[in-house]
Amino acid sequence: MISKAYKRENRISPLSATILNVIFILLSLACVLPVMLVIIVSFTHNDSLVNQGYSFFPSQWSVTAYTTLLKEFSTIAAAYRVSIGITVVGTVLSVLLMALYAYPISRKDYPFRSFFTFFLFFTMLFNGGLVSRYMIYTQTLHLKDSYIALILPLLIVPFNVIIMRTFFQTTIHPALIESARIDGASELRIFFRIVLPLSLPVLATMALFATILYWNDWFNALLFINTENKYPVQYLMMRVLKDVQYIRENMTLVSQNPELLKNLPNESLQMAIAFIGMGPILLVYPFFQKYFVKGLTVGAVKG
Repeated sequence: MISKAYKRENRISPLSATILNVIFILLSLACVLPVMLVIIVSFTHNDSLVNQGYSFFPSQWSVTAYTTLLKEFSTIAAAYRVSIGITVVGTVLSVLLMALYAYPISRKDYPFRSFFTFFLFFTMLFNGGLVSRYMIYTQTLHLKDSYIALILPLLIVPFNVIIMRTFFQTTIHPALIESARIDGASELRIFFRIVLPLSLPVLATMALFATILYWNDWFNALLFINTENKYPVQYLMMRVLKDVQYIRENMTLVSQNPELLKNLPNESLQMAIAFIGMGPILLVYPFFQKYFVKGLTVGAVKG
């Protein structure tokens, strides 16, 4: 009886169901179609782009953009290795450090809770600026042209720490921690054996955020990396795009070699670079999807 009454209360009319389905289909298309257009344009011939513009059904297809990029396959493969290594190491360290920061300030019995919470909020509102950061990294820490310079700036994101703190406060009951302490467990053992296993949704959510942040980062490479073999893929793709634009805008090169300009892709190359750059993230997202919505809503709604 209770089950039938519950179903009646949550039942919606066929008209409402149809409207909701149409809305969600439109929203899904609004997300999927731009990605499909990027992929199609990356395979579109330059002449078709000039005559038709962006189209889902181009008159001429071409793989020139990808063959142009794959001429430097070894360089792109090295950039992929750098990006994957930085993303994996940075994500693991970032999630661990943020959890280690968020857990103590979620505990009401921690004496310095207010100070470290204020310190966290303060860094959200104010920072030292780009010049001071560059000087500290290059002249004090001597991290110029180092992989650590790509990992260190993104390790702690204050907003993500606040989400994790809220998750710990609302999900990990103090009685559970007190019971473990009575049984003789140390603080580290409570954290690693009890708190972290119960916090998989928020950890997976933060891991996804950190993965996207590290994978898409090119600015730190622009600041700190000089050696080409240490370029991450996003920065390498930006350099390739700028080189192509330089060739197109250099009238001397164009006048000396008109065939080079004719065969050089432009719009399709940009889309091919975007597709190559976002590919691994599209593969990573399904692994975090199980925990993503639950971790984000539990940590964000209850302030």
